[in-house]
Amino acid sequence: MFIQVCGAAREVTGSCYLVQVESTVFLVDCGMHQGGDREEALNFERFAFDPEELDFVLLTHAHIDHSGRLPRLVKQGFSGPIYATSATCDLVEIMLLDSAYIQEMEAEWQTRKARRAGRRGVDPLYTEEDARNTIPFLTPVDYRTRFEPSPGVSVLFRDAGHILGSAFLGLRLEERGEAVEVLFSGDVGQPDQPIIRDPEVVDHTDFLIMESTYGDRLHRSDGEPENELAGILQEARRTGGNVIIPAFAVGRTQELLYFLRDIFIKRGFSMPVYVDSPLASRATEVFRRHHEAFDEEAGKIVDEAGGIFDFPELHYTASADESRALNEKKGIVIISASGMADAGRIRHHLKHNLWRPEAHVVIVGFQAQGTLGRRLLDGAGTVRIFGDEIAVKAHIHDITGLSAHADQGQLLAWASHFRPPRLVILTHGEPEAATTLKRLLEERLRFTVAVAARNEVFDLGRAPRKRAEGRPSRGQ
Repeated sequence: MFIQVCGAAREVTGSCYLVQVESTVFLVDCGMHQGGDREEALNFERFAFDPEELDFVLLTHAHIDHSGRLPRLVKQGFSGPIYATSATCDLVEIMLLDSAYIQEMEAEWQTRKARRAGRRGVDPLYTEEDARNTIPFLTPVDYRTRFEPSPGVSVLFRDAGHILGSAFLGLRLEERGEAVEVLFSGDVGQPDQPIIRDPEVVDHTDFLIMESTYGDRLHRSDGEPENELAGILQEARRTGGNVIIPAFAVGRTQELLYFLRDIFIKRGFSMPVYVDSPLASRATEVFRRHHEAFDEEAGKIVDEAGGIFDFPELHYTASADESRALNEKKGIVIISASGMADAGRIRHHLKHNLWRPEAHVVIVGFQAQGTLGRRLLDGAGTVRIFGDEIAVKAHIHDITGLSAHADQGQLLAWASHFRPPRLVILTHGEPEAATTLKRLLEERLRFTVAVAARNEVFDLGRAPRKRAEGRPSRGQ
Protein backbone atom coordinates (compact mmCIF):
# COMPACT_ATOMS: atom_id res chain seq x y z
CA MET A 1 0.00 0.00 0.00
CA PHE A 2 1.51 3.28 -1.13
CA ILE A 3 0.60 6.96 -1.13
CA GLN A 4 2.54 9.30 -3.42
CA VAL A 5 2.19 13.02 -2.73
CA CYS A 6 2.10 14.46 -6.26
CA GLY A 7 1.22 18.05 -5.35
CA ALA A 8 0.58 20.57 -2.56
CA ALA A 9 3.87 19.48 -0.98
CA ARG A 10 5.55 22.41 0.80
CA GLU A 11 3.18 24.64 -1.12
CA VAL A 12 -0.52 25.34 -0.67
CA THR A 13 -1.95 24.50 -4.10
CA GLY A 14 -1.88 21.57 -6.54
CA SER A 15 -3.54 18.92 -4.37
CA CYS A 16 -2.98 15.42 -5.82
CA TYR A 17 -2.30 12.05 -4.17
CA LEU A 18 -1.72 8.72 -5.90
CA VAL A 19 -2.84 5.70 -3.88
CA GLN A 20 -2.12 2.05 -4.74
CA VAL A 21 -3.70 -0.95 -3.02
CA GLU A 22 -3.03 -4.34 -4.60
CA SER A 23 -3.92 -3.80 -8.26
CA THR A 24 -6.15 -0.77 -7.59
CA VAL A 25 -4.67 2.64 -8.38
CA PHE A 26 -6.57 5.88 -7.76
CA LEU A 27 -6.21 9.59 -7.03
CA VAL A 28 -7.38 11.78 -4.21
CA ASP A 29 -7.83 15.23 -5.82
CA CYS A 30 -6.28 16.54 -9.02
CA GLY A 31 -5.82 20.26 -8.51
CA MET A 32 -4.07 23.13 -10.23
CA HIS A 33 -0.94 24.83 -8.97
CA GLN A 34 -1.58 28.54 -8.42
CA GLY A 35 0.74 31.48 -7.78
CA GLY A 36 3.55 32.86 -9.91
CA ASP A 37 5.01 31.66 -13.20
CA ARG A 38 6.92 28.81 -11.54
CA GLU A 39 3.76 27.40 -9.97
CA GLU A 40 1.69 27.82 -13.12
CA ALA A 41 4.33 25.99 -15.16
CA LEU A 42 3.88 22.91 -12.96
CA ASN A 43 0.39 22.43 -14.40
CA PHE A 44 1.90 21.64 -17.80
CA GLU A 45 4.32 19.02 -16.53
CA ARG A 46 3.64 15.34 -17.12
CA PHE A 47 1.65 13.58 -14.43
CA ALA A 48 3.75 11.35 -12.18
CA PHE A 49 1.51 8.43 -13.25
CA ASP A 50 -0.35 7.16 -16.31
CA PRO A 51 -3.92 8.58 -16.29
CA GLU A 52 -5.16 5.59 -18.30
CA GLU A 53 -4.21 3.22 -15.46
CA LEU A 54 -6.27 4.99 -12.79
CA ASP A 55 -9.42 3.22 -11.59
CA PHE A 56 -11.17 6.25 -10.08
CA VAL A 57 -10.71 9.65 -8.43
CA LEU A 58 -11.92 10.82 -5.01
CA LEU A 59 -12.47 14.57 -4.69
CA THR A 60 -12.40 16.42 -1.37
CA HIS A 61 -14.03 19.60 -2.66
CA ALA A 62 -14.53 21.88 -5.64
CA HIS A 63 -11.83 24.54 -5.30
CA ILE A 64 -9.64 24.68 -8.39
CA ASP A 65 -6.46 23.85 -6.47
CA HIS A 66 -8.14 20.50 -5.72
CA SER A 67 -10.11 19.87 -8.94
CA GLY A 68 -8.64 22.07 -11.66
CA ARG A 69 -6.54 19.51 -13.57
CA LEU A 70 -9.31 16.93 -13.94
CA PRO A 71 -9.95 17.91 -17.60
CA ARG A 72 -6.25 17.41 -18.38
CA LEU A 73 -6.45 14.02 -16.67
CA VAL A 74 -9.41 13.02 -18.86
CA LYS A 75 -7.73 14.45 -21.95
CA GLN A 76 -4.79 12.13 -21.31
CA GLY A 77 -6.86 8.99 -21.01
CA PHE A 78 -8.60 8.76 -17.62
CA SER A 79 -12.12 7.35 -17.97
CA GLY A 80 -13.22 6.25 -14.50
CA PRO A 81 -15.70 7.72 -12.00
CA ILE A 82 -14.89 10.88 -10.05
CA TYR A 83 -16.56 10.50 -6.65
CA ALA A 84 -17.61 13.62 -4.73
CA THR A 85 -20.55 14.94 -2.75
CA SER A 86 -23.55 16.11 -4.73
CA ALA A 87 -22.85 19.79 -4.00
CA THR A 88 -19.22 19.36 -5.03
CA CYS A 89 -20.24 17.74 -8.33
CA ASP A 90 -22.53 20.69 -9.12
CA LEU A 91 -19.85 23.23 -8.22
CA VAL A 92 -17.08 21.41 -10.11
CA GLU A 93 -19.15 21.45 -13.30
CA ILE A 94 -19.39 25.24 -13.41
CA MET A 95 -15.85 25.80 -12.11
CA LEU A 96 -14.16 23.58 -14.70
CA LEU A 97 -16.04 25.27 -17.54
CA ASP A 98 -15.00 28.67 -16.17
CA SER A 99 -11.40 27.47 -15.74
CA ALA A 100 -11.34 26.18 -19.32
CA TYR A 101 -12.51 29.57 -20.60
CA ILE A 102 -9.68 31.25 -18.66
CA GLN A 103 -7.15 28.73 -19.99
CA GLU A 104 -8.21 29.37 -23.59
CA MET A 105 -8.23 33.16 -23.21
CA GLU A 106 -4.80 33.12 -21.54
CA ALA A 107 -3.36 30.87 -24.25
CA GLU A 108 -4.79 33.13 -26.96
CA TRP A 109 -3.19 36.19 -25.34
CA GLN A 110 0.15 34.40 -24.89
CA THR A 111 0.03 33.20 -28.51
CA ARG A 112 -0.47 36.74 -29.86
CA LYS A 113 2.41 37.93 -27.72
CA ALA A 114 4.67 35.04 -28.81
CA ARG A 115 3.98 35.46 -32.51
CA ARG A 116 4.79 39.16 -32.37
CA ALA A 117 8.19 38.06 -31.02
CA GLY A 118 8.61 35.42 -33.72
CA ARG A 119 7.94 32.45 -31.43
CA ARG A 120 5.42 29.63 -31.81
CA GLY A 121 2.00 29.81 -30.23
CA VAL A 122 0.89 28.46 -26.85
CA ASP A 123 -1.63 25.68 -26.24
CA PRO A 124 -4.11 26.00 -23.35
CA LEU A 125 -3.81 23.62 -20.41
CA TYR A 126 -7.19 22.31 -21.56
CA THR A 127 -10.21 23.53 -23.50
CA GLU A 128 -13.91 23.93 -22.84
CA GLU A 129 -14.47 20.71 -24.76
CA ASP A 130 -12.05 18.92 -22.41
CA ALA A 131 -13.99 20.29 -19.42
CA ARG A 132 -17.32 19.17 -20.90
CA ASN A 133 -15.87 15.71 -21.52
CA THR A 134 -15.00 15.52 -17.81
CA ILE A 135 -18.44 16.30 -16.42
CA PRO A 136 -20.07 12.91 -17.21
CA PHE A 137 -17.53 11.19 -14.94
CA LEU A 138 -18.68 13.14 -11.86
CA THR A 139 -20.41 10.66 -9.54
CA PRO A 140 -22.26 12.03 -6.46
CA VAL A 141 -22.06 10.26 -3.10
CA ASP A 142 -23.66 11.05 0.25
CA TYR A 143 -21.99 12.17 3.43
CA ARG A 144 -21.58 9.47 6.10
CA THR A 145 -22.48 6.61 3.76
CA ARG A 146 -19.62 4.15 3.30
CA PHE A 147 -19.15 2.71 -0.20
CA GLU A 148 -16.63 0.48 -1.99
CA PRO A 149 -15.36 1.85 -5.31
CA SER A 150 -13.20 -1.27 -5.75
CA PRO A 151 -12.25 -4.43 -3.82
CA GLY A 152 -10.04 -3.62 -0.85
CA VAL A 153 -11.05 0.06 -0.77
CA SER A 154 -13.97 1.54 1.17
CA VAL A 155 -14.62 5.27 1.55
CA LEU A 156 -16.58 7.49 3.92
CA PHE A 157 -17.13 11.20 3.22
CA ARG A 158 -17.45 13.42 6.31
CA ASP A 159 -18.29 17.14 6.38
CA ALA A 160 -15.07 19.21 6.41
CA GLY A 161 -16.83 22.55 7.03
CA HIS A 162 -14.61 24.34 4.48
CA ILE A 163 -16.95 25.17 1.60
CA LEU A 164 -20.28 23.79 0.43
CA GLY A 165 -19.85 20.06 -0.21
CA SER A 166 -16.30 19.81 1.19
CA ALA A 167 -15.30 16.53 2.80
CA PHE A 168 -12.78 14.64 4.86
CA LEU A 169 -12.15 11.31 3.15
CA GLY A 170 -11.92 8.32 5.46
CA LEU A 171 -10.45 5.34 3.61
CA ARG A 172 -10.15 1.73 4.73
CA LEU A 173 -7.51 -0.05 2.63
CA GLU A 174 -6.97 -3.82 2.67
CA GLU A 175 -4.03 -5.69 1.15
CA ARG A 176 -2.88 -9.27 1.79
CA GLY A 177 -4.98 -9.53 4.93
CA GLU A 178 -3.72 -6.25 6.40
CA ALA A 179 -6.13 -3.32 6.79
CA VAL A 180 -5.26 0.30 7.53
CA GLU A 181 -7.33 3.45 7.85
CA VAL A 182 -6.27 6.67 6.11
CA LEU A 183 -7.90 10.07 6.49
CA PHE A 184 -7.38 12.87 3.96
CA SER A 185 -8.31 16.18 5.55
CA GLY A 186 -8.60 18.11 2.30
CA ASP A 187 -8.99 21.64 3.67
CA VAL A 188 -10.13 21.85 7.29
CA GLY A 189 -12.80 24.49 7.69
CA GLN A 190 -12.87 27.25 10.27
CA PRO A 191 -15.56 26.61 12.90
CA ASP A 192 -18.53 28.98 13.14
CA GLN A 193 -18.48 29.99 9.50
CA PRO A 194 -21.80 31.26 8.21
CA ILE A 195 -24.05 29.07 6.05
CA ILE A 196 -22.23 25.72 6.29
CA ARG A 197 -21.82 23.28 9.16
CA ASP A 198 -18.71 23.03 11.34
CA PRO A 199 -16.03 20.42 10.56
CA GLU A 200 -16.92 16.97 11.86
CA VAL A 201 -14.91 15.52 14.71
CA VAL A 202 -12.93 12.37 13.85
CA ASP A 203 -11.12 10.46 16.59
CA HIS A 204 -9.13 7.70 14.94
CA THR A 205 -7.13 6.80 11.85
CA ASP A 206 -3.83 5.03 11.22
CA PHE A 207 -2.55 7.64 8.78
CA LEU A 208 -3.60 11.29 8.67
CA ILE A 209 -2.83 13.36 5.57
CA MET A 210 -3.42 16.84 6.94
CA GLU A 211 -3.34 20.34 5.52
CA SER A 212 -1.15 23.02 7.12
CA THR A 213 -2.10 26.23 5.27
CA TYR A 214 -2.29 28.33 8.44
CA GLY A 215 0.03 26.12 10.48
CA ASP A 216 2.20 29.07 11.53
CA ARG A 217 -0.38 31.72 12.30
CA LEU A 218 -3.64 32.57 14.02
CA HIS A 219 -6.53 34.48 12.54
CA ARG A 220 -6.64 37.93 14.12
CA SER A 221 -9.09 38.20 17.00
CA ASP A 222 -9.02 41.96 17.53
CA GLY A 223 -12.53 42.34 16.19
CA GLU A 224 -15.33 40.20 14.88
CA PRO A 225 -15.11 39.94 11.06
CA GLU A 226 -18.56 41.47 10.72
CA ASN A 227 -17.57 44.46 12.84
CA GLU A 228 -14.33 44.94 10.89
CA LEU A 229 -16.22 44.83 7.61
CA ALA A 230 -18.89 47.24 8.88
CA GLY A 231 -16.24 49.73 9.93
CA ILE A 232 -14.62 49.64 6.48
CA LEU A 233 -18.00 50.17 4.78
CA GLN A 234 -18.84 53.13 6.99
CA GLU A 235 -15.50 54.82 6.28
CA ALA A 236 -15.84 54.21 2.53
CA ARG A 237 -19.33 55.69 2.49
CA ARG A 238 -18.10 58.74 4.45
CA THR A 239 -15.32 59.48 1.92
CA GLY A 240 -17.10 58.26 -1.21
CA GLY A 241 -14.59 55.49 -1.84
CA ASN A 242 -15.22 52.06 -3.29
CA VAL A 243 -14.68 48.81 -1.41
CA ILE A 244 -13.05 46.18 -3.63
CA ILE A 245 -13.10 42.59 -2.37
CA PRO A 246 -11.22 39.86 -4.27
CA ALA A 247 -13.17 36.74 -3.31
CA PHE A 248 -13.26 33.14 -4.38
CA ALA A 249 -16.45 32.63 -6.36
CA VAL A 250 -17.31 29.52 -4.36
CA GLY A 251 -17.72 29.87 -0.63
CA ARG A 252 -16.20 33.24 0.18
CA THR A 253 -18.56 35.29 -2.01
CA GLN A 254 -21.62 33.64 -0.48
CA GLU A 255 -20.29 34.15 3.08
CA LEU A 256 -19.65 37.82 2.34
CA LEU A 257 -23.24 38.22 1.16
CA TYR A 258 -24.38 36.64 4.43
CA PHE A 259 -22.34 39.15 6.46
CA LEU A 260 -23.39 42.14 4.33
CA ARG A 261 -27.07 41.23 4.62
CA ASP A 262 -26.63 40.96 8.39
CA ILE A 263 -24.87 44.34 8.60
CA PHE A 264 -27.56 46.08 6.58
CA ILE A 265 -30.44 44.56 8.55
CA LYS A 266 -29.00 44.95 12.06
CA ARG A 267 -27.42 48.39 11.61
CA GLY A 268 -29.87 50.00 9.22
CA PHE A 269 -26.93 50.57 6.91
CA SER A 270 -27.18 50.72 3.13
CA MET A 271 -24.59 50.67 0.34
CA PRO A 272 -24.85 49.25 -3.20
CA VAL A 273 -23.21 45.82 -3.49
CA TYR A 274 -22.23 44.32 -6.85
CA VAL A 275 -21.22 40.70 -7.36
CA ASP A 276 -19.18 41.06 -10.54
CA SER A 277 -18.39 37.45 -11.36
CA PRO A 278 -20.49 35.24 -13.62
CA LEU A 279 -18.96 32.21 -11.89
CA ALA A 280 -19.92 33.53 -8.45
CA SER A 281 -23.46 34.12 -9.66
CA ARG A 282 -23.70 30.54 -10.95
CA ALA A 283 -22.12 29.20 -7.77
CA THR A 284 -24.70 31.09 -5.71
CA GLU A 285 -27.43 29.28 -7.65
CA VAL A 286 -25.81 25.98 -6.61
CA PHE A 287 -25.88 27.14 -2.98
CA ARG A 288 -29.61 27.83 -3.34
CA ARG A 289 -30.15 24.20 -4.42
CA HIS A 290 -28.24 22.59 -1.56
CA HIS A 291 -29.93 23.61 1.66
CA GLU A 292 -29.17 20.14 3.01
CA ALA A 293 -25.57 21.29 3.57
CA PHE A 294 -26.53 24.47 5.48
CA ASP A 295 -26.18 24.90 9.21
CA GLU A 296 -29.25 25.46 11.39
CA GLU A 297 -29.10 29.26 11.37
CA ALA A 298 -28.74 29.52 7.59
CA GLY A 299 -31.54 26.99 7.17
CA LYS A 300 -33.90 29.31 9.03
CA ILE A 301 -32.98 32.32 6.87
CA VAL A 302 -33.56 30.40 3.64
CA ASP A 303 -37.32 30.70 3.99
CA GLU A 304 -37.31 34.43 4.76
CA ALA A 305 -38.22 36.93 2.07
CA GLY A 306 -35.21 37.37 -0.16
CA GLY A 307 -33.22 34.74 1.70
CA ILE A 308 -29.45 34.92 2.12
CA PHE A 309 -28.44 35.73 -1.44
CA ASP A 310 -30.93 38.47 -2.33
CA PHE A 311 -31.42 41.75 -0.52
CA PRO A 312 -32.38 45.22 -1.80
CA GLU A 313 -28.82 46.56 -2.05
CA LEU A 314 -27.47 43.51 -3.94
CA HIS A 315 -26.91 43.42 -7.70
CA TYR A 316 -25.41 40.71 -9.91
CA THR A 317 -23.59 41.81 -13.07
CA ALA A 318 -23.49 39.52 -16.07
CA SER A 319 -21.98 41.17 -19.13
CA ALA A 320 -18.59 42.76 -19.63
CA ASP A 321 -20.34 46.06 -20.34
CA GLU A 322 -22.05 45.94 -16.95
CA SER A 323 -18.70 45.22 -15.34
CA ARG A 324 -17.01 48.15 -17.07
CA ALA A 325 -19.85 50.47 -16.01
CA LEU A 326 -18.88 49.92 -12.38
CA ASN A 327 -15.71 51.92 -13.02
CA GLU A 328 -17.85 55.08 -13.16
CA LYS A 329 -19.56 54.49 -9.81
CA LYS A 330 -18.50 55.75 -6.38
CA GLY A 331 -19.33 54.55 -2.91
CA ILE A 332 -20.05 50.95 -3.87
CA VAL A 333 -18.90 47.47 -2.85
CA ILE A 334 -17.54 45.23 -5.63
CA ILE A 335 -17.05 41.52 -4.93
CA SER A 336 -15.23 39.83 -7.80
CA ALA A 337 -13.05 36.82 -8.57
CA SER A 338 -10.38 35.66 -8.35
CA GLY A 339 -9.76 35.32 -4.64
CA MET A 340 -6.00 35.86 -5.00
CA ALA A 341 -6.49 38.72 -7.48
CA ASP A 342 -4.43 36.96 -10.15
CA ALA A 343 -7.13 36.49 -12.82
CA GLY A 344 -10.58 37.61 -13.86
CA ARG A 345 -12.48 40.87 -13.56
CA ILE A 346 -11.02 41.77 -10.17
CA ARG A 347 -7.81 42.92 -11.86
CA HIS A 348 -9.74 45.57 -13.80
CA HIS A 349 -11.36 46.88 -10.61
CA LEU A 350 -8.03 46.97 -8.81
CA LYS A 351 -6.46 48.84 -11.73
CA HIS A 352 -9.19 51.50 -11.46
CA ASN A 353 -9.14 51.79 -7.66
CA LEU A 354 -5.74 50.94 -6.17
CA TRP A 355 -4.37 54.40 -6.90
CA ARG A 356 -7.29 56.14 -5.14
CA PRO A 357 -6.56 57.08 -1.46
CA GLU A 358 -10.28 56.91 -0.62
CA ALA A 359 -10.62 53.33 -1.87
CA HIS A 360 -10.45 50.17 0.26
CA VAL A 361 -9.27 46.70 -0.77
CA VAL A 362 -10.37 43.92 1.57
CA ILE A 363 -8.43 40.64 1.51
CA VAL A 364 -10.54 37.80 2.94
CA GLY A 365 -8.58 34.62 2.23
CA PHE A 366 -5.19 32.99 1.87
CA GLN A 367 -2.91 34.57 -0.75
CA ALA A 368 -0.32 32.26 -2.30
CA GLN A 369 3.22 33.43 -2.98
CA GLY A 370 3.53 35.12 -6.36
CA THR A 371 -0.07 36.35 -6.55
CA LEU A 372 -1.16 39.97 -6.79
CA GLY A 373 -3.12 39.58 -3.55
CA ARG A 374 0.02 38.45 -1.72
CA ARG A 375 2.01 41.44 -3.03
CA LEU A 376 -0.69 43.81 -1.78
CA LEU A 377 -0.69 42.17 1.65
CA ASP A 378 3.11 42.39 1.76
CA GLY A 379 2.89 46.16 1.32
CA ALA A 380 3.88 46.69 -2.32
CA GLY A 381 4.02 50.39 -3.19
CA THR A 382 3.31 49.72 -6.85
CA VAL A 383 2.00 46.72 -8.78
CA ARG A 384 1.82 45.91 -12.47
CA ILE A 385 -1.64 45.16 -13.88
CA PHE A 386 -2.19 44.57 -17.60
CA GLY A 387 1.24 45.99 -18.32
CA ASP A 388 0.66 49.26 -16.42
CA GLU A 389 2.43 50.30 -13.24
CA ILE A 390 -0.22 51.18 -10.64
CA ALA A 391 0.53 53.07 -7.43
CA VAL A 392 -0.99 51.49 -4.33
CA LYS A 393 -2.67 54.35 -2.44
CA ALA A 394 -5.85 52.51 -1.36
CA HIS A 395 -6.27 51.14 2.16
CA ILE A 396 -5.41 47.40 2.19
CA HIS A 397 -7.28 45.40 4.83
CA ASP A 398 -6.73 41.78 5.84
CA ILE A 399 -9.78 40.27 7.54
CA THR A 400 -8.39 36.83 8.35
CA GLY A 401 -11.48 35.94 10.37
CA LEU A 402 -13.33 35.51 7.08
CA SER A 403 -10.97 32.76 5.93
CA ALA A 404 -12.53 29.37 5.20
CA HIS A 405 -9.36 27.68 6.52
CA ALA A 406 -8.82 26.68 10.13
CA ASP A 407 -5.93 28.58 11.70
CA GLN A 408 -3.10 27.07 13.75
CA GLY A 409 -5.09 26.81 16.95
CA GLN A 410 -8.12 25.37 15.20
CA LEU A 411 -6.01 22.81 13.33
CA LEU A 412 -4.47 21.69 16.61
CA ALA A 413 -7.89 21.52 18.27
CA TRP A 414 -9.26 19.38 15.43
CA ALA A 415 -6.24 17.07 15.51
CA SER A 416 -6.42 16.73 19.30
CA HIS A 417 -9.47 14.47 18.98
CA PHE A 418 -7.39 11.74 17.32
CA ARG A 419 -5.71 8.94 19.17
CA PRO A 420 -2.08 9.23 17.97
CA PRO A 421 -1.98 7.97 14.35
CA ARG A 422 0.91 5.85 13.15
CA LEU A 423 1.94 8.80 10.98
CA VAL A 424 0.73 12.30 10.17
CA ILE A 425 1.76 13.58 6.73
CA LEU A 426 1.56 17.36 6.39
CA THR A 427 0.75 18.92 3.02
CA HIS A 428 -0.93 22.10 1.76
CA GLY A 429 1.40 24.51 3.48
CA GLU A 430 4.35 26.70 2.65
CA PRO A 431 7.53 25.36 4.31
CA GLU A 432 7.43 27.55 7.42
CA ALA A 433 3.75 26.82 8.05
CA ALA A 434 4.21 23.05 7.67
CA THR A 435 7.34 22.82 9.82
CA THR A 436 5.79 24.96 12.57
CA LEU A 437 2.68 22.77 12.68
CA LYS A 438 4.85 19.64 12.68
CA ARG A 439 6.70 20.85 15.76
CA LEU A 440 3.47 21.68 17.60
CA LEU A 441 1.83 18.35 16.76
CA GLU A 442 4.91 16.53 18.02
CA GLU A 443 5.30 18.59 21.19
CA ARG A 444 1.68 18.97 22.24
CA LEU A 445 0.03 15.79 20.93
CA ARG A 446 3.08 13.51 20.66
CA PHE A 447 2.25 12.64 17.07
CA THR A 448 4.80 11.24 14.62
CA VAL A 449 4.84 13.78 11.79
CA ALA A 450 6.41 14.08 8.33
CA VAL A 451 6.35 17.10 6.02
CA ALA A 452 5.88 15.66 2.54
CA ALA A 453 8.09 16.55 -0.41
CA ARG A 454 6.67 16.57 -3.93
CA ASN A 455 6.38 13.04 -5.35
CA GLU A 456 7.48 11.50 -2.03
CA VAL A 457 6.16 7.96 -1.60
CA PHE A 458 4.94 6.63 1.76
CA ASP A 459 4.80 2.85 2.25
CA LEU A 460 1.85 2.33 4.59
CA GLY A 461 2.83 -1.27 5.27
CA ARG A 462 6.21 -0.29 6.69
CA ALA A 463 5.25 2.72 8.76
CA PRO A 464 5.87 2.14 12.49
CA ARG A 465 2.93 1.15 14.66
CA LYS A 466 2.19 3.35 17.66
CA ARG A 467 1.14 2.24 21.08
CA ALA A 468 -2.01 3.80 22.50
CA GLU A 469 -0.44 4.75 25.85
CA GLY A 470 1.39 7.99 26.51
CA ARG A 471 -1.23 10.27 24.96
CA PRO A 472 -1.23 13.65 26.73
CA SER A 473 -4.48 15.01 28.02
CA ARG A 474 -6.06 17.73 25.89
CA GLY A 475 -5.30 20.22 28.63
CA GLN A 476 -1.52 19.68 28.48
